[in-house]
Amino acid sequence: MAAINQPLSILTSNRPQLHEVTRRSANYHPTMWGDYFLPYSSQGKKADDPQEEWQEHGQLKEKVKNMLVGAPHICSQKLDLINNIQRLGVGYQFENEIEATLQHIFKVYYQLKVEKDEEDDLYAVSLRFRLLRQHGYHVSCNVFEKFLDGDGKFKESLTDNVQAILSLYEASHLRVHGETILDDALKFTTYHLEFVLPNLTQPLRSQVSEALRQPIWKRLTRIEARRYISVYEGDETHDIILLKFAKLDFNLLQKEHQKELGNLTRWWKELKVTKNLPYVRDRFVECYFWILGVYFEPQYYLARRFLVKVIAMASILDDTYDAHATIDELRLFTDAVQRWDPSVVNELPEYMRLCYVSLLDVYAEMEKELAVKGESYRINYAKNEIKKLLGAYYQEAKWYHDGYSPKFEEYMKVALVTGAYMMLATNSLVGMHQDFVNEEAFDWVIRKPLIVHAASVFAD
Repeated sequence: MAAINQPLSILTSNRPQLHEVTRRSANYHPTMWGDYFLPYSSQGKKADDPQEEWQEHGQLKEKVKNMLVGAPHICSQKLDLINNIQRLGVGYQFENEIEATLQHIFKVYYQLKVEKDEEDDLYAVSLRFRLLRQHGYHVSCNVFEKFLDGDGKFKESLTDNVQAILSLYEASHLRVHGETILDDALKFTTYHLEFVLPNLTQPLRSQVSEALRQPIWKRLTRIEARRYISVYEGDETHDIILLKFAKLDFNLLQKEHQKELGNLTRWWKELKVTKNLPYVRDRFVECYFWILGVYFEPQYYLARRFLVKVIAMASILDDTYDAHATIDELRLFTDAVQRWDPSVVNELPEYMRLCYVSLLDVYAEMEKELAVKGESYRINYAKNEIKKLLGAYYQEAKWYHDGYSPKFEEYMKVALVTGAYMMLATNSLVGMHQDFVNEEAFDWVIRKPLIVHAASVFAD
């Protein structure tokens, strides 16, 4: 919910009134982006890129694929290759090949339990553990027991290899509740990495410093790719072909994102939010960046476009409920959304009509897109969640208006909705053309399984 500053008295604009309405204001500063991305909307998807770039991209991709497929399945070099591919931001180009490799590795090491020479290599064991867990494989943390001394503590001799300690540190962040050995691993590695950091030389020093700030699996893929390209380039052992492909892929995908944001910015500008709704935050570029963290891959452009519009509308409505509308106006608006009927728009105050019509238009546009593939049923799930969100917004506004302080349990019941995680999680699936996105998946999400509930608590 928005921070509230001093009240602001302005005249209501929906119908003639003789009295002033006292409205609150959060006094948000203007957007820092202006029309920066608007020119990108006029660029063609690939027309502005030399054909040679796309041809080179295809050729380099094939070479990297051959490297990945051709490398021996059971070796630390292949694990390093997968790790570099993912951190360079091009893992999405080789999902099938990476999955097949990890599946084979899991079968050999953890199902057939074949012993390999690398089982005493802390770096390799930790890297393998992290990569497998990141891809959803249930790998036992017992693989680290061999690195403990007689007292059940990690051997001090391990600290001679900083890369190995760093690899164990990253692996420890994939622990789950009750894995004491990984809790101890995190404490052990954090202490030693902080201790040796001042004496390390580049580029290892920057890698350790960045890891201590934020482990790999918590980083945004696109930001990590931009950062790691520079790190990888500074490594004398880097593969020239992989590095060249990563740079080219990053630049070409960035152009697609810029054009996408340009088109979305044009939509946002056409709403004239700054003029018609001057009290709201203009953080549209930030909303797009947020959704890039959900999915950046080209094939999710439709899902991304829809979710950006949804989160932008949610931001407008959050500020409307939080910092501008009267309780009577909010009652009208909330009721209108529950009815989801364009014909009731004239019952709303004038400034609210833009919010209402724009909200309905976003979902109507997406429903039209989905109807072509027989997937329009998804919109009903998405609408229901936005209705729940605004209902919860209204409840919080009513508490404020009535001067009521809810009990903790009462507050959390509403706050878990106003945190918007459920709404965004459901709406994020709407535009994804994947086999796993079906009615069963939507039904699973709206039942609020434990993982969704926990994420809602965390988001709130």
